[in-house]
Amino acid sequence: MTPFDYDFLRKCLKERSGLVLSADKQYLVESRLLPVARRAGLNGLSELVTKLKRKDTEALMTTVVEAMTTNETFFFRDKTPFEHFRSTILPALMAARPNSHHIRIWCAAASTGQEPYSLAMALKEMEHELDGWRIDILATDLSAEVLEKARQGIYSQFEAQRGLPIQLLIKYFTQVGEMWQIAPNIRSMVKFHQINLLTDFAHLGMFDLVLCRNLLIYFDQAAKVDLLERLARVIYDDGYLILGAAETVVGLTESFRVLSDKRGLYAPNLRQPRAVPGVGRHAPRLVTVAS
Repeated sequence: MTPFDYDFLRKCLKERSGLVLSADKQYLVESRLLPVARRAGLNGLSELVTKLKRKDTEALMTTVVEAMTTNETFFFRDKTPFEHFRSTILPALMAARPNSHHIRIWCAAASTGQEPYSLAMALKEMEHELDGWRIDILATDLSAEVLEKARQGIYSQFEAQRGLPIQLLIKYFTQVGEMWQIAPNIRSMVKFHQINLLTDFAHLGMFDLVLCRNLLIYFDQAAKVDLLERLARVIYDDGYLILGAAETVVGLTESFRVLSDKRGLYAPNLRQPRAVPGVGRHAPRLVTVAS
């Protein structure tokens, strides 16, 4: 692959997904896109780039973007956000919603589903406390391929065990050959939807909690600021934002404030005009946790 080919791919990936690749990441592009080129019957990345420059290759471009933006994930990743969810976020939201008994959660970069399903299992473990509550979980991703896997909820032995306590594996999964499938009652708690976070997502409605973890690290400064500002507009004034362990709002936006002693957890900055909880909750129903 020539430097010109690499520059072309870097430009396409940034425009389509926000992914910013430095000049020394050519090896990563080659490792992920050579299989794409071979499946397309091409002899290498130079031929792939030549084909992508044509006007009738949108499907191939989508495949390239998805191959480059499929990121690592696993159940209960990093643990701390899920501890915050159980001990801080959910109790605070329940106390603040005594009339509506309704909480909306958005996993904005859901990949193959481990994050939203981890939340769903955590909620299911608390179902007696949540009796009468409606908890909606929306999970989105850029890649149609990973979302389809997420909907099926089928994972390899390695994926199923990675980060997942053995008691939850036994309780919520069924072995299917050499694979493990998450139980239907957990799958039904999550609604999946394909979306590009570089585009407008206001139509999704307002949320009480948004998880956007391990995505900003791939964006440049301008894209980070833009996404955070737009996320602020879809989170209720007493809601929460969770970012990845290596991410922060500090130095990027005044729309969120850091919550002390709560790593990765942020709240909307109340100095700005904010939405009122319970107003404008007209988004379509997704799922109900409590049975």
